[in-house]
Amino acid sequence: MSEVNSSEHVGRWTRFVTARPRLALLAALVITALAVFAGSGVADRMGSGGWEAPDAESTYTTQVLEREFPDSQPNLLLLVDGGAASVDDPAVAAEADRLTERLSAEPGIAGVGSYWRTKSPALRSTDGHEAIVAARIEGDEKGAGEILDRIAPAYRGTHGPVEVSVGGPVAVRHEMQSIIQEDLLRAELIALPVTLVLLVMVFGSAIAALLPLGVGIVAILGTNAVLRGITEFTDVSVFAQNLTTALGLGLAIDYALFIVRRFREELAAGADTRVAIGTTLRTAGRTVLFSALTVAVSLAAMMVFPQYFLRSFAYAGIAVVLLAAAAALILLPAALMLLGPRVNSLDLRRLLRRRGKTASGPVEAGEGPGRGWARFSVLVMRRAPVFAVVTTVGLVLLGLPFLGVKFGTADDRQLPATAESRVVQEHIRDGFPGSPGGGLEVLAEGAATPDQYAAFRERIAALPGVQRVDGPVTAGGSAYYDVLPEGEAVGQGAQDLVRELRAEPAPFDTSVTGAAAVLVDSKAAIADRLPWAVGIIVVVTLLLVFLLTGSVLIPLQAVVLNALSLTAMFGAVVWVFQDGNLSGFLSFTCTGDIETTLPVLMFCVAFGLSMDYGVFLLSRIKEEYDRTGDHEHAVTFGLRHTGGLITAAAVILAVVMVAIGTSRVTNTKMLGLGIALAVLMDAMVVRSLLVPAVMKLMGRVTWWAPAPLRAFHQRFGLSEGEPAPAVERDAKGADGAEGADGEGDDRARDKVTAGA
Repeated sequence: MSEVNSSEHVGRWTRFVTARPRLALLAALVITALAVFAGSGVADRMGSGGWEAPDAESTYTTQVLEREFPDSQPNLLLLVDGGAASVDDPAVAAEADRLTERLSAEPGIAGVGSYWRTKSPALRSTDGHEAIVAARIEGDEKGAGEILDRIAPAYRGTHGPVEVSVGGPVAVRHEMQSIIQEDLLRAELIALPVTLVLLVMVFGSAIAALLPLGVGIVAILGTNAVLRGITEFTDVSVFAQNLTTALGLGLAIDYALFIVRRFREELAAGADTRVAIGTTLRTAGRTVLFSALTVAVSLAAMMVFPQYFLRSFAYAGIAVVLLAAAAALILLPAALMLLGPRVNSLDLRRLLRRRGKTASGPVEAGEGPGRGWARFSVLVMRRAPVFAVVTTVGLVLLGLPFLGVKFGTADDRQLPATAESRVVQEHIRDGFPGSPGGGLEVLAEGAATPDQYAAFRERIAALPGVQRVDGPVTAGGSAYYDVLPEGEAVGQGAQDLVRELRAEPAPFDTSVTGAAAVLVDSKAAIADRLPWAVGIIVVVTLLLVFLLTGSVLIPLQAVVLNALSLTAMFGAVVWVFQDGNLSGFLSFTCTGDIETTLPVLMFCVAFGLSMDYGVFLLSRIKEEYDRTGDHEHAVTFGLRHTGGLITAAAVILAVVMVAIGTSRVTNTKMLGLGIALAVLMDAMVVRSLLVPAVMKLMGRVTWWAPAPLRAFHQRFGLSEGEPAPAVERDAKGADGAEGADGEGDDRARDKVTAGA
């Protein structure tokens, strides 16, 4: 659109959001209250799985086995401990039989078996003091969790001569869900007061500090209501709530920081309240809109993956980003309209500023720190080749550990060591022969003779990496085999065995499931869809940054530098969580691999947040370049006026992510701490060092675009500032010295053209 039409559009928007501010805030209060009601209990409707691809062979096989052979897919395990007595002791055996019969009679329970019924050595510990009762809870995750809540207290604890503990996949998922909810509440209690203190330090004014926090709370509560509605139609992972809290606080605070800061700048320059809001929306408001779109696109890319774990983060992320932007662009201007100059009330730094004036004369708001960033940018650009090469090499070196990444699946070791379901699984994993639950199941469908079943069993047993084959167990026209691989249940040997089993010829249809098969299928699904996700992010990012800047090279630079900013995160994830460094300090159990979907999730979230900061910096550089035509001065100006704010926003978001990272669930800890590192590296290294260095090296060619694209941008693009007349640019001189210290000219013009 043209500049005139754009200004008219922003002017109408300014009039809309400031016309009836009290009514707007009252409506927001009512809607937020309804969101609290609508979103209540959302966590109870969420699942804790979602790593499996729903259209994969392993998923199909599991569903058939659950339906036709419920005994083959137990998800509830009772670990029966006879204490000093053997599990074959008559008193222990009698009590175990009573528990087995009682469990068989429970509604919703199918396929109950036990060591005492089958005498299977796989269900008896090697020391003979523990054995297993296995069963299947029917229904989906939510229904299975409700049944577990109902029956577990009746079985857990002492029963005559035995002690019973509850475990199995259902118990692991259910306990993980409960712990995540508890940890999320604790994270919010940590993050909110710390964030408020940091905002007070940034703004000085307690009133101004409360505004970003209010925007964040509105975004979080609104997203919970959206997720509650989505659970009516599809599965949503409970992990998505962590992203809701992190992005709801982080992005809302980012957006509100930039809007409130620009509004206060305009007031300080002498604008009245309505004009200041108009200028703020025309400048920082547009940047917020672009930032929200870029972050939303990065998160929306996870929709291409079939796993509902990843799709859940897209649901939560898109909702919280759009709500945060809406609150910042609608509710925040209404609040600023009512507050006006009172936004600076309760200034907690007044005493310090008075001392500063006494010592060195008056200091314009925000000028001191801005001058420091300006001097720093000049230093970086003076030694641009050195800073560009050293920073790039350093980031690449930090990312090298990721070359050794090993992908695995999430299991009970995600939970804290004291969690009951994990204790049960560890007893089974370490004390039982053949690691029950760690094998592969081969489903055979189609008519076959006993000899054909037996021959296929022999061929399976002859495959490399097979430790034992049990079965076939037949029912109707199908059968299944239990295959125990050598080594780890999801190790490379087990994954290779999955491929061998699927390739083995048979006179009937075969399919394979099990932990290793799920991992193989999950990796294949991600590898198949990853190019599409990356392509969507890159193409849309290039388009949006072009619309903002009108340059062909700046969007390419933004994508490359954003990717570099993520190297430290990926390297740290492998070095810490896969290799186990700092595991004692961070209180997690190293499993030697990374859950397959986590790097994809972290890439999408961290890339979006990096673009968030990139857009804020580039928009201010573009604004000044349009005004002066001086490339180096524009870079200095942009870093001066956003460097401190971006750093403050990054620190606040990192605090929120670190609070999430205090979770006792390893994947959540990895997500929180990894993204906190990525955000800090992006703000403090990439935006502070690489961007000014690279833009200095590229020079004015940075803004190049072919004539057709320049015409396209003039018609459809958006920019924050207006090009200065040629005579004004000439008056600035080559070094843009005047603009380096002030904004008087553009401030005066903004008052006239704000569209108030």
